[in-house]
Amino acid sequence: MGQWDALVDAALARLEARSLLRATRPIALAAPTAAPRTFDGPGPWDHAAVEIRLDRDTLHQWLAEGDEAGGQEEQLDGNLILFSGNDYMGLSSHPAVREAAVKAAQDYGMGPRGSALICGYTTYHKLVEESLARLKKKEDCLLCPTGFSANMAAITALGSITSLLSPGRKPAEHERIAIFSDALNHASIIDGIRLLERQQEALVFVYKHCDMFHLDFLLSSCSLEKKVVVTDSLFSMDGDFAPFPELIKLRRKYGFLLVIDDAHGTLVCGENGGGAAELFECEKDIDIGVGTLSKAAGCQGGFITCSTQWKRLIQSRGRSFIFSTALPVPVVASVHAALYVSSKETWRRSVIWRHVQYFASLTKLEITSPIISIVVGSEAGALRASRYLLRSGFHVTPIRPPTVPPNSCRLRITLSASHSSDDIKRLVDALTPWLPVKYGNGSYATASKL
Repeated sequence: MGQWDALVDAALARLEARSLLRATRPIALAAPTAAPRTFDGPGPWDHAAVEIRLDRDTLHQWLAEGDEAGGQEEQLDGNLILFSGNDYMGLSSHPAVREAAVKAAQDYGMGPRGSALICGYTTYHKLVEESLARLKKKEDCLLCPTGFSANMAAITALGSITSLLSPGRKPAEHERIAIFSDALNHASIIDGIRLLERQQEALVFVYKHCDMFHLDFLLSSCSLEKKVVVTDSLFSMDGDFAPFPELIKLRRKYGFLLVIDDAHGTLVCGENGGGAAELFECEKDIDIGVGTLSKAAGCQGGFITCSTQWKRLIQSRGRSFIFSTALPVPVVASVHAALYVSSKETWRRSVIWRHVQYFASLTKLEITSPIISIVVGSEAGALRASRYLLRSGFHVTPIRPPTVPPNSCRLRITLSASHSSDDIKRLVDALTPWLPVKYGNGSYATASKL
C-alpha cells in the first residue's frame, strides 16, 4: 500500500504548508481510578434492557395502522420484549456502564462543550481512542459524535486527497479517486460518496451486493490508479457478512485501499470482540475501519481506526468531525466502561452466538449473525405481521422503503445477550405464519400469512 502512504503524506504536506493541519489537545480530567465492575454471568439488569413498555396511546396508534381488529386491544398493557434494538451485548443497562456515566456527570457535568478541535476533547476521549485502537489492532483512532459522522468524515477526507493534490483547479478525471461500493452499503457511506461525486473528487462504481465477480470486473475495467473499496462488514438489513476472503484476494491483486464499516460486528464478532476482521483473520488487511458505539457498546458515538497519518488527514479534512460538538464526557466514560466490560465478560459473546444457533435450530433458517431478516414482501403484509407480533408481546418494527427496496419489506429481528432462550422460543412461535418452509429438495416457499 505504498502508493496510498505516499498520497497521504503528500496531502498532509500540502495542509502543513498552508497551516491547515489540525490536532486535538486533550483537556486534562482525572481518569477513573477503579476498574469497572464485571460479573461471571447475567444479572437482573440484563433482561431489563429488553423489557420495554409502550404507552396506551402509542400502542393503539400502532395497532390502528391496519384495518383489521384483533379483538384484544383493550387487554394489552404495552409490556413488550424488544427484538428491534442493536444492543447486542446487553451493555446499555450494565451497572458499570451506568456508574461510569453517573460518576463522570457528577464530577464534570457534560464536560466542555465544543468541537474536538476547539475544546471538546478530553483525556477521557483519548482513553477511549487508545482502547479502540488496541481492540482493532490499528495504530490510531479518531472518536466521532456518531457512526454516521464517522463514515462521512472518513470518506470526505479520502476525496480531499484529490483536491489537495490538484490545488487551484478541479481535478481532471484521471486524477480522481475510484470508489467501489457495495450496493447495500449503509446510507452514511452512500451520502459521503455522493458528496465526493458532487465535488468532482471521485468516480463511483457500485457493485452487486457481495458479488466479487462483478467487483473484479469493475476493478479490471477501471484505468484510474487510486482505487478504494468500501463495504459494510455485516449488513444491517440482511444480516450477511461481506465476503472477506475474496475481498482480501482482490486487494492483493489490485492494491486498492480497503475501508470497512464494522458497525454491527464490533464487540460481537471475534474472540476478543475485534469485529468481523478478527473473525475472518484479516485485521492487517483493513486500511480504515469505521464503527459505532451505539450498538454493541450500548452507548453512543462513532470511531475511525487507521494509521496516525490517516487520522491526521481525517481530523483536518473530515467536515462532519471538525464541525460537530464532541461527545459529552459522561457518554465517553460509559463507553470506556463498556469496552472494559466487553473484554472481561466474554461470556456475553458466547450467549449471542448460542442464541443465533438456537434461533436457527427452531426455524431451520440458514442464518449467520444476530441480525435476522424475515422478508414478507408488501408494506401491508409487513405492517400486518408487526401488529400480530405486537399483540403477542414483541416489539419488532417492520422495515419498509426507502430503507429497503419495494416489495422486499421485512421483519428485522435482532438477538441480544439480554434475551433469554424462552424469549426466543416464544418469538419463533409467534413468527410461524411468516417463516419460509424448506422442502426436501432444498427450496424454500413462504408459509401462508395470517
